[in-house]
This record gives sequence, C-alpha cells and structure tokens, in this order.
Amino acid sequence: MDPYCKALALWQKKSVTTDAGLAEALNSHSIAFAYHSGKIENEKVSYHDTREIFEHDGVTSYTGDLRTLFEIRNAKAANELFLAAFGQRRPLDGAFLLELQKTLTQNTYDTRRYQMGERPGEYKHHDYVTGREEVGAAPEDVAEEMAELLAEVQDFPADKALTTAAYFHAKFENIHPFADGNGRVGRLAMNYLLVLHGYPPIIIHEEDRRAYYDALEAWGTKQQLEPICAFLREQTAKTWAKQIQRKEL
Repeated sequence: MDPYCKALALWQKKSVTTDAGLAEALNSHSIAFAYHSGKIENEKVSYHDTREIFEHDGVTSYTGDLRTLFEIRNAKAANELFLAAFGQRRPLDGAFLLELQKTLTQNTYDTRRYQMGERPGEYKHHDYVTGREEVGAAPEDVAEEMAELLAEVQDFPADKALTTAAYFHAKFENIHPFADGNGRVGRLAMNYLLVLHGYPPIIIHEEDRRAYYDALEAWGTKQQLEPICAFLREQTAKTWAKQIQRKEL
C-alpha cells in the first residue's frame, strides 16, 4: 500500500462524525497546520508561539509584532470555527468562506488596504493578484466566479475527494478573491472539504512551499491539475507519517 493510501486508511478507520471526534483525531495536527499555514505567508510565525496560543490562549515573553500575534490568535479562532462547522455539517458555501476569511484576518489588514475600503469578511474591492503571472479575477467578477466554483464542488463521487479538493484549492487561489489571507483561507477551506467527505486533512509544510507554489502555478498558467494532486498526495503522506509508523510498530 502506498503512503497516501495508508494515510487515507488510517483516517477513515477513525470514523470521525462529530466535532469532538474531529478535535480528538486532529490532536496536535491543528497546531501544526496553523503553524505551517501561517509560516508560508509570514516568516515571523513560530511554532512555539502557535502552540502557546492554542494551548493557553496567550504567550509569555513575546517580543514580536502585534500583527503576527493577531494572525496566530485568529488561526486558533478559525480552527474552532472549523470544528464547530463540521459538527453542524455546514456546507462549504459563500457565507462560510466569508466567515472563515473574516476570522483569519480580523485586525490584521494594513492601513493602506483599510483606507481603500477593504474589510475582513468581504470579497476584494480592488485588484489583488498572485503568482509569477499575476493571476486573479477582477473585483467585479469575484462573487460570480466564487459562486460557480462552490457550485462545482458540491456533489462529486466519494473516490474523487482529493481531486475535487485540489481543483477547489487551485481555482480558489487563481481567483484570489480576497484582499488578504487567500492562502490561509484556501488551505483551511480545502481541508474542510476533505474532512466533510471522510478524507484526511493536509498540512502543507512550509519547507515545501516552493513545490507548492509550482503546483499551483501549473494550474494558473496551463490548467494542469495533476501537479497539485500529486503534491497533495505527498503532503498527506507526510502529514500522517508518524501516526502510520506508530501503528506499524
């Protein structure tokens, strides 16, 4: 059995059906996810600070900037929203995405964005792009394109969850719907789509960000989905490798 299939079997054996069950199944993975997802966007995020905030809702002897502290605390709040939504079986729709983004970016928009009318919990009002090719939907097209994407991923065969999640994430980042927080929102929403359909959530490790960006770029420039699918399979195996090793001892 290949490493990805082992991770899938491990997760599905947990038979997660409640928010409490999901919290137990994730255990320390929620901290690791928040750390790596935050670190990809902000080099000042540390595992130590992330763990302290998740476990104690505060930090000791903190000397970093306040925006980083808010980002980590927001990640904790977003994780709590993620768990509660799973318990309620909330669909991955526009309202939930906007709530996720608001939770992840509250009190972190810089002065320039705020003066331009951008607000957490709203789609972008001005042009913000990403990647070498500077891709991103025009602000006036975002709501329509996001509605189309969310409709596309509502129903799919059970064995196509990873492919669907990869497609959602790649197209979401290509649309680049928000003024800030697109990567963090996209990764968390992708994981929500996975766990909602009985598949293991994925930590995209910050040390692998170059390969991650390249895989997203393959979709953004050539509409090639296989690179991001292959990357997510590898990251799934890496996410759950230690648990798999413990089970095999």
